[in-house]
Amino acid sequence: MDTTEAINNLSVCGLDCSRCADYENGEIRNLSAKLSDLLKGYERLAKMKAENTPNFKGYPEFVSILNHFAKCTCSGCKSENIQCPLDCHAKTCRKERNINFCFECDEFPCADQFEGKLRERWIQRNNKMKEIGVENYYIEQGKLPRY
Repeated sequence: MDTTEAINNLSVCGLDCSRCADYENGEIRNLSAKLSDLLKGYERLAKMKAENTPNFKGYPEFVSILNHFAKCTCSGCKSENIQCPLDCHAKTCRKERNINFCFECDEFPCADQFEGKLRERWIQRNNKMKEIGVENYYIEQGKLPRY
């Protein structure tokens, strides 16, 4: 693993964009596309199964959500195609300050980034990156649940 991969896949705040459900080249998108492809034509069987297994009545909604995941197009927080729902000051601030991560800023932790528990986690993530290094942090994050 090289530092470039970690820098490209981690957001400015320290979240791993590559493991996000909306990431265009992420595992969730790729697996969803594969499952969507494998289930083509299953609608008829799902209707029959719904007679005895009520969960299958929700199959059309499942397919809709699966197809959403299969078509995600976010390129990550450091790209021009950001689709992250978090209201994050760091997405624009990083460009102004020419940094990759918040902990690299002289004003970290600034007052503009997040509130409450989200702010606490943001500070913890950035302090951890600073302490163990970006590469080690990225490897560590890959071993944890994303959500």
